[in-house]
Amino acid sequence: MTLDGEGAARIERDLALLYGPEQAAVVRGRFDHLLTEYAQQRAADKPPIEPLSERDAVLITYGNTLLGAGEPPLDTLGHFLSEHVGGAISIVHLLPIFPYSSDDGFSVVDYRAVNPELGDWPNVRALAEQYGLALDLVLNHCSRSHRWFHDFVAGRVTAKEWFIEADPNEPKLALVTRPRSTPLLTPVDVGVEGRRWVWTTFSPDQVDLNFKNPEVLVAFVGILLLYLRMGARMLRLDAVAYVWKTLGTTCTSLPEVHAIVRILRALVDVAEPGTLLLTETNVPTPENLSYLGQGDEAHLVYQFSLPPLLLHALWRGDTTVLRNWLLALPEPPPGTAYLNFTASHDGVGLRPLEGLIETHERDAMLADMRARGGFVSPRRLADGSEAPYELNISYFSALHDHDGEEMRFARFLLTQTLAMSLRGLPALYIHSLLATANDFHGVEQTGNLRAINRRRWDWGELSYLLQQPHAIHTRCLRTLTQRLRVRAQHPAFHPQAAQQVLDLGDKVFGLVRTAQDGEAVLCVFNFTGEPQRVALTALPFIPHPAGDLLETRAVLRTGESLELAPYATAWLVPGPVGEAA
Repeated sequence: MTLDGEGAARIERDLALLYGPEQAAVVRGRFDHLLTEYAQQRAADKPPIEPLSERDAVLITYGNTLLGAGEPPLDTLGHFLSEHVGGAISIVHLLPIFPYSSDDGFSVVDYRAVNPELGDWPNVRALAEQYGLALDLVLNHCSRSHRWFHDFVAGRVTAKEWFIEADPNEPKLALVTRPRSTPLLTPVDVGVEGRRWVWTTFSPDQVDLNFKNPEVLVAFVGILLLYLRMGARMLRLDAVAYVWKTLGTTCTSLPEVHAIVRILRALVDVAEPGTLLLTETNVPTPENLSYLGQGDEAHLVYQFSLPPLLLHALWRGDTTVLRNWLLALPEPPPGTAYLNFTASHDGVGLRPLEGLIETHERDAMLADMRARGGFVSPRRLADGSEAPYELNISYFSALHDHDGEEMRFARFLLTQTLAMSLRGLPALYIHSLLATANDFHGVEQTGNLRAINRRRWDWGELSYLLQQPHAIHTRCLRTLTQRLRVRAQHPAFHPQAAQQVLDLGDKVFGLVRTAQDGEAVLCVFNFTGEPQRVALTALPFIPHPAGDLLETRAVLRTGESLELAPYATAWLVPGPVGEAA
């Protein structure tokens, strides 16, 4: 198993961009050696990875979200999946499972080990045997406790070899895009050299790695291949936009970053065809979409604008901005797709709203979110001021209002169902499946605002609640998994199936998904707490009789219009499915 043909030529071009032609040949040879080793260790009977289809959906979770007595949390997660989720989910994204020193796993101490508090590699592989496995490749930085940084502090390697130094008085640093309000540079006492200043994009405990040294890239290729050998079907490239720094630039999404993504893509295409690369780039939409390249970079990019735009549309009772954003989205290149989500382990990113809504409107929405228990984390701007970076809140709590629990539940189902409806691959955070509310205790315990949406459930307590048929957690889990199962039966929801966004006014959102075989599903959503009517003439089709795949009885045909109940959701198709529309 080696690089050859056009793939090898592409990799050498990108390596030459990074390191020059002579070094490119050397590094390419290192890659061939790693691939040969991988082929020797790879199970001969490992089945091929199937392409994505309408049957695929992702669950995002920490390995220790569920804590059971007397067993590794990864095994407890396995029990939850088998007992309550089953085939509704096909891919499980385990957030960092490695030994770490901070940031809930993203300050990695050892990339090749499993945190013993979670379990071990056999526990991970057991999950991979039942579900497609997604793992994080935390590229940009490592923990100060990593042996690489220990070697640097002890003077065994220089910062130029593994880390990035800079002069804190360098005026060009003001151009660097900041995702945090903490200092960009952190002082470190290094052996006999004395005080040095190292680059720390995300926190003083997370030291940025120097990809200008090819040894760093080679090391991560070896780590990537280990994850493939342990069963990974998807690799999430964490904070990848920041991995290459050039003074005098923003130090984000530089051409060299895209070259690194293309190199990793070419390598996984050789080592394990069908493996998916997902880039985590919480930036405005055009920059985010650039990571699909010409179909030669990431297979998937997050729809980072979707979570805040859904909140905005429900907050305003107006779908105009959401609809216009979706209308402006380009067709993804062949073989790529959007990852549609509403919540994750991080907060709701606010940079993806740039250019979509006015600042005063964003701030008014954030004031309401604070009233619902949320916090707003800032980032540092070039002039030293701060701006909102992300909203920290449980997505379920973000949809609280003064109209009662049933209306909040309806609003929440609308957001999750719309994300399932869009062209691309749906991803649901475990706390969305469970309708978990704001965890203020977690914030108080950790001092981390993101802990508000990272509750650790006691498995005994959760199991008891999930036996109560009317508990909100039970209702949410059953409803969302049922909708995922319905979705899996309809090729119109294939990730690449056509999507037509409709103009149904500013209160109702609608789209049509159409499969290659002609199957079409009309998806409609009422974004208000009042009944809404849609004229049949505004719809591309409304078969009679029509059935609602969701069987909610929330949409009725009355004469020449559809009447939608408050916060109604419906998937309409020809035939007598459920309640006739």
